[in-house]
Amino acid sequence: MRSRRSLTTVLGLMSLAVAVQGQTSDTTKEKSFEIYGFAMMDMGYNAGAIQPDWFDVMRPTKLPAYKDEFGSEGNMYFGVRQSRLGFKSYTNTPLGELYTQFEFEMFGTGVDAGQTTIRLRHAYGQLGKWGAGQYWSPFMDIDIFPNSVEYWGPTGMAFYRNVQLRYMPIMGDTRLTVALERPGASSDQGTYGTTIESAGLAPRLQVPDLSAEYRKATKFGYVELAGIVRNAAWVDQNSNDSLDLDGSAICYGLNLTTNIHYGPEKRNTIRAGVVYGQGIQNYMNDATTDIGVRANPGDAKTPFEGYALPMLGGSLFVDHFWSKKMSSTAGYSFITMDLDQSSDSSSFKTGGYALANVMFYPVPAVMWGVELQYGSRENFKDGWNYNAVRVQASFKYNFGEAFYRKKNS
Repeated sequence: MRSRRSLTTVLGLMSLAVAVQGQTSDTTKEKSFEIYGFAMMDMGYNAGAIQPDWFDVMRPTKLPAYKDEFGSEGNMYFGVRQSRLGFKSYTNTPLGELYTQFEFEMFGTGVDAGQTTIRLRHAYGQLGKWGAGQYWSPFMDIDIFPNSVEYWGPTGMAFYRNVQLRYMPIMGDTRLTVALERPGASSDQGTYGTTIESAGLAPRLQVPDLSAEYRKATKFGYVELAGIVRNAAWVDQNSNDSLDLDGSAICYGLNLTTNIHYGPEKRNTIRAGVVYGQGIQNYMNDATTDIGVRANPGDAKTPFEGYALPMLGGSLFVDHFWSKKMSSTAGYSFITMDLDQSSDSSSFKTGGYALANVMFYPVPAVMWGVELQYGSRENFKDGWNYNAVRVQASFKYNFGEAFYRKKNS
């Protein structure tokens, strides 16, 4: 109760300060605190089928792996799970400005998959060139995410918020970032142990993941190259047999992305990226496991071994504004896994993702749009292919308030 009263008091004082200071366009002021977010409602018709916990998104890895796996096709859905609330603060210190961000939404994942519940997005602080907390991984590029209403996004782009310690020697439109990131996290925010399905094996997380990005600003937009290297290790805890299944794999990836602006006032954007790596699937937006299992012939003590699964992903989308009140987005994304021949024939191998939409902005802070979405799944060796089509309409209402202070106060 104390914390709730304190927050109410602070917000009340900030509101009073805004009223006293007048218009925020005054150049003698700077932001000190910001509240932002949106309420969003989605409704749609899924002509195909998908794993029930992911009823309102298009995820190729969650499409059926065999006939009638998820029951009937053709279902409507409604939801408000994309709704979001966030806070930012800006505080002057002797070491420079302290920036913090705390943000959550209502889209449940992991143990809360399929639920409308609070999910943390960002819990991050930054002072000068150093930052720490949960934030976008430097390996990903959020700026290639298309202007769409579908929540999950392109299957073939790196997309991951991770707990990290980062250093930014170059900041601004051209930037350089290096980070130590939490190792072994799942792309669905589950445990890393789910990537090693053999009984008796447990993960060993001895060193952090190392990631880095360099973005070069250009007249047309930017070009960015990011990389990551990580060690995945596992321990055989079953001492009652003659097998020794301890192992490890060095995992790595490279991610090349760009934004190209064109048209009047450069309002239109081409967003593209290609990512290749081995054992980096947990950093991808929609992929399966990082570590695969393959046969090790001739070794009775270690008859099979784990290895870093190779993968390739790509994404290309175009955001085009027909006017200040109307836009369209279209594009395609894919991911493909290089599986060992010993892999299960029904394992996920290739996924496709595409969309096209029309979006309207009748007044500031309001958006509604209609979107056609497509997803595909191809299994490894059993010949199974599945294609899904959905239509979604969404209504989004943004809100926010910034509180200001005198500069150099």
